[in-house]
This record gives sequence, C-alpha cells and structure tokens, in this order.
Amino acid sequence: MKSGAGRCRTNALLISDIRRLPDMQRPRRGQNRPVPSCHVRVLVTNDDGIDAPGIHALASAILDLTHDVAVVAPVDERSGSGAALGAVHLANQVLYERRTLPGLEAVPAFALDGPPALAVLTAARGGFGPPPDLVVSGINAGLNLGRAVIHSGTVGAALTAGNLGIHGLAVSADVGPQVHWETASQLAVAAALWLSRRDQPTVVNLNVPNLAPGDLAGVRAAHLAHFGAVRASFRAVGSTQLEVSWEESGADIDPDSDLGLTRDGFATVTRLAGLAASSDTCHDLGELLHRVAATHRTVLEAAGRT
Repeated sequence: MKSGAGRCRTNALLISDIRRLPDMQRPRRGQNRPVPSCHVRVLVTNDDGIDAPGIHALASAILDLTHDVAVVAPVDERSGSGAALGAVHLANQVLYERRTLPGLEAVPAFALDGPPALAVLTAARGGFGPPPDLVVSGINAGLNLGRAVIHSGTVGAALTAGNLGIHGLAVSADVGPQVHWETASQLAVAAALWLSRRDQPTVVNLNVPNLAPGDLAGVRAAHLAHFGAVRASFRAVGSTQLEVSWEESGADIDPDSDLGLTRDGFATVTRLAGLAASSDTCHDLGELLHRVAATHRTVLEAAGRT
C-alpha cells in the first residue's frame, strides 16, 4: 500500500481502544448503515469457502467501514492450505464463478477454484478490478493460535497480502452451539480501521472467543504460543492408511500468549512479521557450496573429510 493511500478521514483507532467496542451496536439488516469512514478498497476472503457463514458476517461488517468491498474466496473448503497457491503455473488459468451472497447483493463476490492465498494474489494483480488496500481474511470457524498458524489458510491469506505490500488481517473465532459472529465482526472492523491508517504494510492475527460482545474479558496484544491448542497424532491402519487423531498438547500454557489469553476470555491481536531472512546468514555453508560448485568436487572432498 502506498504511503497515505486510502487513508481514513477519522482519527486513528489504536488496538488498545478496541476493548470499548463491545458497547457498539451495529445496525440490523434492513436498518440504515452509518456513512463509511474510509476510502479504502477491501478484499474479503477465507479458507472455509465462500458459502461459510463467517465470511458473510465479515463482509457485512466491513461495509460499515467502506462501500468498496469485494469478496473473492475458495469455492469450497480449503482449510490448512497455509499460503499455498496451487499449481497455477501448470494450468495457466484460474477458474472462478460470479456469486450473489445473501443480504450482500451489491457486493461483487467470486468463488475461486483455489486456496485463499491465490484469491489474494489474483485480486492484488488486477484479476477482479483495482487491487485492494487491505485484505481481511475470515471469519474462520475456529481459533488460529500459536506457531501452528503457519498452516492456516486464513492466516496464509493475510501473510500473502503482506508479502505483496498490502495490509492483511486474519480473523478467527471460537465456535460452539451458538456462534457469536457479531463479536469478531465488530473487532475486525476496528482492526481494519487501525490498519488502514498505517503507512507500512502490516499483518495482524485476531482471535476472538465465542462470547457475546459484552462478555469479553477485554482485548490484549499477545505473542504466539509455542504450540497450538491441540496436536495431531497418526496411527497406521493397514498398509495404505494413517488414522489421524487430535488431543490436548498437555504442555504448560503461557498465560500471556494468544492461547493463554483466549482461554481466559480475552480477544487477542498479534502482529505477524511474515517471511524474513534469519540474522544467521550461513556464511560457512555458502563457502562450502561455493567450493563444491567451483571445483566440482564431492561435498566430503570440499569439506576436507577425504
């Protein structure tokens, strides 16, 4: 996003201010919406598929921020896809179909035959009109916590946006018999407003417990837990199949991590840095490989072990 592009006319809303949002009341369908406060173009996507209720709630909420909204999301379930694009370089085409979302008839919506990161890439490269200033991914049915977020398609879409120089917001909500989409939606709008006023591309991961807006303990900035809430185990069944089961990790939970805080009833925000080179530049490995390439010797010969 270019410096100053698409900025909101209202004052900046800090993440710390989001805790006041449970007192907000969004208009019900059919009521007049407030005048949007931003001139930004927002892409809404997810990994649960374009028919999932979370993306409908999110797109509806974002309309309170700006009318320039487009939905581009997978045609079906693509959870766990991370930032994968699929083998588009082999097909040299991306298939999609136009959709009309219930209650969002004025919002252009497209079901894409691909993962959410591909939806972001195609939109950023002009496949569905002008590129977005902000990508909002979600609302995922289930929290995306800890270092396991690397596997999340919801988070992968936001990270892909950041990699393309676009603000990215991943929104996930815990689920239950009754899902409070409105809580995550309200916080998502506030976080999107905050992001829209930043000059440098920023990626944020927002996780919201399944609570009514007034029942949240608050909103906290949090670091990623070292592990997710559950871990997978695999057991061979016959000679060609692995059975997958999920269980509690059993490790001690850091109370200040995203996992610890959401268990205590807080919504959490975590800034994600995306892909970056390590400060350890592997000079010794580079020198070894240079000797192998320059002398056409084997690795052991180049390392001096023969």
